[in-house]
Parts: sequence; structure tokens; C-alpha cells
Amino acid sequence: MSLSRWLSRKKNLLSNKNIKQVDFNLSQDLWIKCNQCGLLMYYKLLESNYKVCPKCNYHFPTSSHDRIYYLFDTNSWFSIDTNLSSTDPLGFADRKLYSVRLFDMKLKTGLSDAVQTGIGSINNIKVACGIMDFRFMGGSMGSVVGEKLTRLIERATNDKIPLIIICASGGARMQEGMLSLMQMAKVSSALYRHGEKSLPYFTILTSPTTGGVTASFAMLGDIIIAEPGAVIAFAGRRVIEQTIKEDLPDNFQTSEYLFKHGFIDLIVSRTELRKQLYKLLFLYCNSNSLH
Repeated sequence: MSLSRWLSRKKNLLSNKNIKQVDFNLSQDLWIKCNQCGLLMYYKLLESNYKVCPKCNYHFPTSSHDRIYYLFDTNSWFSIDTNLSSTDPLGFADRKLYSVRLFDMKLKTGLSDAVQTGIGSINNIKVACGIMDFRFMGGSMGSVVGEKLTRLIERATNDKIPLIIICASGGARMQEGMLSLMQMAKVSSALYRHGEKSLPYFTILTSPTTGGVTASFAMLGDIIIAEPGAVIAFAGRRVIEQTIKEDLPDNFQTSEYLFKHGFIDLIVSRTELRKQLYKLLFLYCNSNSLH
């Protein structure tokens, strides 16, 4: 075989796109590296551990669909208000039109907006739950997020069942202006009426929980739970440092720092969250049955 023919054949073998693509997909699908400790692990191992690193307990970001699967009894989840979707009341545009951005997010996530609401059960205890999804425009709170949560809270109040909201948000949605800020008061008012009925409300703060969500319903829970290492804040770190002209502690705005200073009640790993919620709900059900 001539040298030129051999080189030509070798080139064809190396340029086989199917082989390269298969190898790449296998490496991407089978293995993942922890962002905190650098542990290289089998992806199915991470999935089976609720997307929590088995070595350092780092909590990987996860979707609202995953949280439904992790928390609720099999086939008990019933979604409500799934078709509610934002419009573009201000005709807002930055690098792209807000209406286009919404459409792109719907295609990417399969969600109508940044929160899923529904009724489910945890060990046969019925609860109403709202689950924010950071994948949809950073979990920002617009008109639809506020409306869906308000309707959920009103349903929980009418049905006299406990309420859980899992928070993951960058704050109010600037593309909707004042309409997004109004949702803070709207949701908080509904929570007040829920509390008047002596019904429990638990909030679960995941990373990140910031801005208008922190300033309203995230901090109104009867019991406030946070995941380990979660970023929980109102204003950004740099904004605070520039305002007070002082350096902040390294762990400032983490769930551990807030727990130490009394802002939250519990820090619970995602792997133990279902058990912990069941204990709290069980205590409520038992104490309620005594009256």
C-alpha cells in the first residue's frame, strides 16, 4: 500500500463523526464532576442521591420536575393552573424582545412560567405546594408567578390543608416593572388569610433565593427550611459592601450564616427533606386532631 493511500485511509477513519459523537455523549452522560470538591462520579449515582454529592454534600441545581419526584408520593401530584402564561404588558426589549424570551424559555424548560403549583401527598398527608424553577428566567417573579401562588394559597385555605413553597429565584422580573413588584404584596396578603385559619406554611429556601422573593413570601413561613450552602439574600454582596463601606464575612448570605443569626429555623439536606417535612406535617395533623 502506498504512503499516500495509507494516509488517506487513516484520515477517513479519524474523521468518522459517528464514532466521535458516540464517545462524546457517553462521557457526558455517564460522568459528572462535583463543582465543590472535584469528585468525578457516575451520573446515575448522583441521580440516586437526589443530585447531592456523596462526598462533600454539595447540592447540584435541580428542576421543579425533579423536586416533585423527590418529595411526593408516587402518582399523587396534581398540577393546577398549568396554562397560565405571561404576556408582554410593557413591550419590553433588551437584547431581545421579552415576548421572544418567554417563548424561548417555554421551549427550553417545557414550563409555562417560573413556578409549578399543585396538590400532592407526602406519606398520604395532603399538601398544596408551589415549586419555583430557576431555569425559567432565573426563577424571576412576574405576574404569572404571583397569580399562580396566590391561587394555590387560596385553594389551600379553602381546602384547609398545609402549604409548602420551594423558593429558587433571582427576585422580581424587571421586564414586567411595577406589575412584578405588586406580586410581593399580593402573595403575602393571601398568606395572611391562610394563617388566620391556623394552617401551617413551610418555606424551603434553595440556592439562590434572592430579591423580592426573599423580601416577601420566602421569609413568612411558620417554619423556614434551607438547603445546605444555599445563597439567600435580598441585595447583592457588592451592593451591601459599597453601601456600608465594609467587607462582609466569606460565608455571608449563606444558609449556615443565616441559621446562626436566627433568620431560618432548619438546614436540611435534600436527601432528608421528605422525611423532615413528613415529621412536621405529622405533628401538625396530630396536634390539630386534639382540638
